[in-house]
Amino acid sequence: MTHDRWTALLARPGVILADGAMGTMLFEAGLQFGDPPERWNLEVPERVRAVHRGYLEAGARLILTNTFGSNRFRLGLHGLENRVAELNLAGALVARAEVDAVASGALVAGDIGPSGTILAPLGETTFDEAAAGFAEQARALIKGGVDVVWIETMSDLEEMRAAVEGVRQVSPGFPILTTMTFDTRGHTMMGVSPEQAVTSLRSWGADAIGGNCGNGPEEILGVLQKMHAAAPEVVLVAKANAGVPTLVQGRAVYGATPEMMGDYARAAAGLGARIIGGCCGSTPAHLRAMAEALDGKLA
Repeated sequence: MTHDRWTALLARPGVILADGAMGTMLFEAGLQFGDPPERWNLEVPERVRAVHRGYLEAGARLILTNTFGSNRFRLGLHGLENRVAELNLAGALVARAEVDAVASGALVAGDIGPSGTILAPLGETTFDEAAAGFAEQARALIKGGVDVVWIETMSDLEEMRAAVEGVRQVSPGFPILTTMTFDTRGHTMMGVSPEQAVTSLRSWGADAIGGNCGNGPEEILGVLQKMHAAAPEVVLVAKANAGVPTLVQGRAVYGATPEMMGDYARAAAGLGARIIGGCCGSTPAHLRAMAEALDGKLA
């Protein structure tokens, strides 16, 4: 069923619009800096649902669960490492409930972010430990009814491989979408180039590959160009921040207007991106402008 939904969406001609930022919207809704947003899946699920609803109403056909940091490594910083299954399951169920309530036909993507640790030999976390941690998260997301798993914001290829392996341990054929963050002179913080990323991820069987977060739309467009040249047959993903943030009274403020994000969406589609969304700083207003800019080109 899940595979059928993903296959059917991908088979439709045009661009698939993904959602925008989760954290940005939760902070606006009252989340305090330093608090784990995943707890809201249980404590105030209606606020998380409201974020999903805003993006669905703006035209999103692929929404990410509020589970970016819900692996045991990051949750351990808050003493929540024993609640991985509970928090991920809740995140999946909240997103599924909102998608089903509005009957949008959108897909729910189980969001998996970095572990926050460094893998051996540079760090102390082994590949097997990382894979097991990601598998634990993926198991709960899949149980909660997600249609695909979205692994995002990775900078280390080995950690990305561990995340893919973790999902495969739970469900060998489950659709996996993958994005890395190329925020350091056209490479990831760990020195991975777009060409290296797309070649490796394609060989590991990722269903879609691209970039997210980073330093805004222009950077993502450069990543798309390089990935498309290296692997023109790959389903490309662009999920850029709404510009580069500046600190205003202790809070990150992103400078890209909805119109600017609309221009980015149009440019990304022109470079071959099939899945286009927003990351940090983007809101339903940004996404609505992106949908309007892609009018006539959306799946």
